[in-house]
Order: sequence, then C-alpha cells, then structure tokens
Amino acid sequence: MSTEPHITPNPEPLTPEEFVRELRALAARMPIPTPAATPVAKRTRLSHVNSLFVEVTVSAIGASDAVQKALGRTDEDVRQEIDLISRWSAGNEELRRMLLAGIEANTIRRQRVGLTALQTYQICQQLARDEGNASLRTHVDAMKRLNKFARSRRKPAPRPPEPEPVAAKTQ
Repeated sequence: MSTEPHITPNPEPLTPEEFVRELRALAARMPIPTPAATPVAKRTRLSHVNSLFVEVTVSAIGASDAVQKALGRTDEDVRQEIDLISRWSAGNEELRRMLLAGIEANTIRRQRVGLTALQTYQICQQLARDEGNASLRTHVDAMKRLNKFARSRRKPAPRPPEPEPVAAKTQ
C-alpha cells in the first residue's frame, strides 16, 4: 500500500499564466531559513559535511549543556532541522520532475510548430507554381531566405592555381 496521498488530476488544465501565478503563490509560502553566519565562499563546503560526522556531533550536543549554551541550540533543534532537510528534499525532487516535464512539454510544442512551418513551406512552394496562387511567391521567397534547413547551394571553393612547372635550365 502506498503512503503517498492519491492526487486526482485537475480536469481543467492550467493556462501558462495561471501556472506562473500558482508557482509564485507557492514560492511566497516556502520558508527560507537564514543562511549560516559564515562567509559566502565557505557555505558550499558546509552543506557537504559527512552525515556520520553530523550524527556524532548531535550526540555531543545532547550530552553537554555547556555545548548547547555555546551553540545556542539543543540536539533536538538540530535533529528537527535534519528531518526538515529530508522532507524538503522530497519536495525538491518533485519540483525537479515538474521542471523537466515542463521543459519536455515545451520542446514538444516547438517540434510541432517547427514541423507545421516546414510543411507550410513545402505546400506553399508547390502552390506558388500555379498562377492562381502568385500571391504566395513573396511568402515563399521570405521563407526561402529564412529557412536554415533549406539546402544551400554553395559554389564550390575555388581551387588554388596549380604551380607552374619550373623549366629546367640548360647550360
């Protein structure tokens, strides 16, 4: 049995503007903790401290009131923050999946529009041959100039002139 809640898909898809509005509303509610009182250059290293080392230090915090006083934190405070890291990691993964799905959806849209544009070019080329569709010729010319997929008929690079044979000197 799954522990994840069952999510019923919304029958009405969001518009891009609604989606952005919803994301901004979620972002406004997301708690952002105060960064560690350490220079920015050293903060990256702080997030990579060995987890077993962290466990041992939490035990040391719990074992000594003097350590708790010096830190201004209890071992329970640190344990709760470790739990939050784990729970927010699940949210980060879900957000990453959502980002990748959004990127993929837009890639598919670009591909569909690109296919339509190339098909339109082919159709217009065929129709513009007929005098009844002469108005399409200016469009075809514009498409031809802008189509990076069109075959370019480049002139072959000029060959360098062949060196003239040196005549043997007679003495």
